[in-house]
Amino acid sequence: MRMTILSPVADRLSKLAIELPSWAFGNSGTRFRVFPQRGVPRNPFEKVADAAQVHKHTGLAPTVALHIPWDRVEDYGALAKHAEENGVTLGTINSNTFQDEDYKLGSVTHSDDRIRQKAIDHHFECIDIMDQTGSRDLKIWLADGTNYPGQDDMRARQDRLADSLEKIYARLGGDQRMVLEYKFFEPAFYHTDVPDWGTSYAQVTALGPKAMVCLDTGHHAPGTNIEFIVMQLLRLGKLGAFDFNSRFYADDDLIVGAADPFQLFRILVEVIRGGGYAGPGTVFMLDQCHNIEDKIPGQIRSVLNVQEMTARALLVDRDALSAAQAVGDVLTANTILMDAFQTDVRPALAEWRASRGLPEDPMRAYADSGYAAGIVADRVGGTQAGWGA
Repeated sequence: MRMTILSPVADRLSKLAIELPSWAFGNSGTRFRVFPQRGVPRNPFEKVADAAQVHKHTGLAPTVALHIPWDRVEDYGALAKHAEENGVTLGTINSNTFQDEDYKLGSVTHSDDRIRQKAIDHHFECIDIMDQTGSRDLKIWLADGTNYPGQDDMRARQDRLADSLEKIYARLGGDQRMVLEYKFFEPAFYHTDVPDWGTSYAQVTALGPKAMVCLDTGHHAPGTNIEFIVMQLLRLGKLGAFDFNSRFYADDDLIVGAADPFQLFRILVEVIRGGGYAGPGTVFMLDQCHNIEDKIPGQIRSVLNVQEMTARALLVDRDALSAAQAVGDVLTANTILMDAFQTDVRPALAEWRASRGLPEDPMRAYADSGYAAGIVADRVGGTQAGWGA
C-alpha cells in the first residue's frame, strides 16, 4: 500500500491548517491593470462561500482572513455565522493603510499628527471587528517608506512607528495578538520602514508578548536564506504567522511553491524542527492573488502544495539526521534530507484524503462539482470585489 509511506506521520499531517485570504477570490491584476473574471464575488459573504469550497475539497483550509476596509460589512456577527454555515470560521483581520490619499507619504510613521492618528484609529476599528468576529490576530503590513534620500528622517519615522504600534498594542484584548509583517521594498524604493525581520522583531519585542513577526515568503531579496530566518524567529519565540506565496523576481503573489518547491520544503523542515507546526503560535496563511488562473482552483492548488511539502518535511528521519550531523557526516546528512524531499507523496496523499472522506483529486472534484458554472450564472449584476473593494 502506498499509504505506508505516510503511515508514520499521518496523525501529524492531519493537524495541518492553512488560512485563506478573502482577497484571493476578488479581481486582481498587475501594476498596470486589474483583470476581471466571471463569477467573482461581489461582497464578503460570497468571498467566504468561495473560500469554503477550498476547505470542502481539501480539508486543509478551515479559516478565512478578512481585509479591512475591503471586507467591511454592517454586521460582522452575520458574516461569522455565514462562515460557520459554510463550514469555515473567520480568522486574521488585516489592516489597510496604503490606499488612502492621506497615506501617500506614510501612515503610522507620518510626520503629520492628524494622519498618524487616522492610521491608528483604523487599527482600532480592526480590533473592534476582531471583538465581533472572535478573531485572535491583527496583521499589519505597512507601505510606509521613502523614495529619495533626504525625503524624511529615517530615525524619526522609526520613533513614530514605535509610538503608533504601542498605542495599537495597548488596545488589544487579553487573548488578541498583533503580527507585524515586513517587506524589503515596494512601493517605497529608497527605504521601507519595516524592511526586514530584524526591524519587525525589534519593534514587536519592545511591545510585549502579544506582538509577533509575520514572515511573507515573497518579501525577501534574491538569495536570502528564508529558512534561517524561520529558524531564528522560532528560536526567539516570535514567529507568529506565515504569508505563503511565491515569486520569481520582485512580485510575490504567485502560487506558493511555484518558483522553488525545494525552498518551501526547507522552510517547512525548519518550522517542524522549531516547533512551529500545528500549534496555536504560528498561523499558516496564503497571501496570493490569482490574475490569470481561476481563483478557487488556484487556492486549492496552493494548499495542496503546502500539504505535499509538509508531508515530505515530516518524513525527514530526524534521529538519523542528528546522528549524521553529530559526527560531521556531511553527505549522509544531506542525503537524508534529499531523500525526504524527493519522495513522491502524491499517491499516498490521495489515499490519505480518501480515508478521511475527502476527494482523492481535489482539483478534479472541484472542476466536476459545477460550482464554477453556478457562480458565473448567479453572480450577474452588482460590482465585483477586487483591489480596493
